[in-house]
Amino acid sequence: MDGTVLVADDDRTIRTVLTQALTRAGCKVHATASLVTLMRWVDEGKGDLVISDVVMPDGNGLDQPPKIAEARPGMPVIVISAQNTIMTAIQAAEADAYDYLPKPFDLPDLMKRAARALEVKRRAPIARDPDAANASDQGDLPLVGRTPVMQELYRLVARVMNTQLPVLITGESGTGKSLIARAVHDFSDRRSLPFVVVSASDLEGMDGPSQVLSRAKGGSILFDEVSDLSEMAQGRIVRMLDTLGDNAPRIMATSQSDLMVRMEDGHFREDLFYRLGGVTLAVPSVRERVDDIPLLADHFLARAERDGAPVRRFGAAAIELVRAYSWPGNVRQLENAVRRLVFTAAEEEITRAEVEMVLGNQPAIEPLRSGGEGEKLSASVAKHLRRYFDLHGGVLPPPGLYSRILREVEGPLIEIALDATGGNQAKCADLLGINRNTLRKKITDLDIRVTRRRKLM
Repeated sequence: MDGTVLVADDDRTIRTVLTQALTRAGCKVHATASLVTLMRWVDEGKGDLVISDVVMPDGNGLDQPPKIAEARPGMPVIVISAQNTIMTAIQAAEADAYDYLPKPFDLPDLMKRAARALEVKRRAPIARDPDAANASDQGDLPLVGRTPVMQELYRLVARVMNTQLPVLITGESGTGKSLIARAVHDFSDRRSLPFVVVSASDLEGMDGPSQVLSRAKGGSILFDEVSDLSEMAQGRIVRMLDTLGDNAPRIMATSQSDLMVRMEDGHFREDLFYRLGGVTLAVPSVRERVDDIPLLADHFLARAERDGAPVRRFGAAAIELVRAYSWPGNVRQLENAVRRLVFTAAEEEITRAEVEMVLGNQPAIEPLRSGGEGEKLSASVAKHLRRYFDLHGGVLPPPGLYSRILREVEGPLIEIALDATGGNQAKCADLLGINRNTLRKKITDLDIRVTRRRKLM
C-alpha cells in the first residue's frame, strides 16, 4: 500500500492500532481525535484517504464526506461506526462515503478496503437530499443489529437502493421484509414518488396492471408475498413487466417461501422468477442473529416510552431468558411480547418471572434450552425438528425439507469449525474429516465468509 491516510477517531486505542497497521503496510499516517483537525489537513492538501469515526467530540463524521469531496474531489472516505443500524450504512452511502464498516471491525478487512480505496479513482460526488437526512433521523424502523449477517444486509441495501435492478426480499414471516422494501424506497432517489404495495385483487380485471403502474408513477412497486399469488396473477405480473418502458417504477417482491423450490415444483412461473431475481436480499431470522435480541428488545422498550408508556428495563435474568427463546414469529413476535411486558410488569425492572408469564402464552412452544449434560445431539435435533413441524399447525412444511435441514446443520458446523481453527481451511478440513476441495465447495455453496483475523474493539 502506498499513500497518506488521515485517521479520525476519538478512541486512542483504535488510532494507535490503525496507525501501526497502516505504517507497516507502507503508508504515512496522520491521526487525530478532532474533525476540525481532520478538515484542516484536508484543506491543506494532505492525505490520499480518510478513515473516520461517526461520533466525534466536535461533530458527526457523516457530515464530512461531502465537505471532503468539495475540497478534494476524488478523495475516498471510509466510515467506521459503533452505531450499527441500517440508517448509518445508508447515511454513509448517501454521504458518498467510499465504504462503511461497523465496530467492532476486522483489522485485515479494513486494511484490504483501505488498499482498494487508495487504488480506485472515486466517482463524482452526489449531492445529499435533505429529505433523506430527515427521514434517516426519524429512526422508526426496527432494522437494528450488530451481528455480521445484519451488517452485510445493511451494506447490500445501501449498494442497491439507487440501481434499476428488481429486488427480491426473502425471509421468514415477521423478519421485516416489507420494512427492508420500504427502506430501499425511502432512502433511494425515488423517495418522493409513490410506494405501491400490490395485492392479488389489484391485478384483477383487464385494467388492473395498468392501474397499478398509474398509481406508482415511476416510484416503487412491491408485490408482497409474491409466492402466494395464483398462476393467473403471476401471468398478469409477467405481462405487466414486459410493457415497462422509460421511467418505469422500481420492482420489488417479498416471499417467505423458497421461490426456487416452488418453481421446480411447478407452483411458480419460471419467467416471473427470473424477472424478479435481479438482487436477492435475504433477511435473517431472529435465530440467526441471537446477539441482536437484547438490542431489539431495548429498541422496543424505548419506542414504547416515546409513545407514553411507563419506563421499563430488563433485569439480567429476564433478558437472558428473552435471548434464549426461539422466537418463531421473529421480530414481530418479539415486539408484541415486549409491548405486553411494558404494561404488565409491576416495577421498572422486568423480572424473569414476568417474562416467563408472557412467553408461556406465546405460540412458540418453549425456549431453546439444552436437554441436560447427558442428552445426545440426535435427541436435541429431534426436539427442534418436532418443534419445526408443530409450528406449521398441522400443515406440512414446504417441499425440499431434506436439503434445507442439511444446509441448516452443515452451515453452522463448518462456520464453528473454521472459527475453532482460526480460518485455516487445511486444519478445518482435517478436523471435519473431509477433502479440502470439498470444504472449499461447501464454503462457496453455503456462502460462508472465511477470515483469518483477530477482532478489534
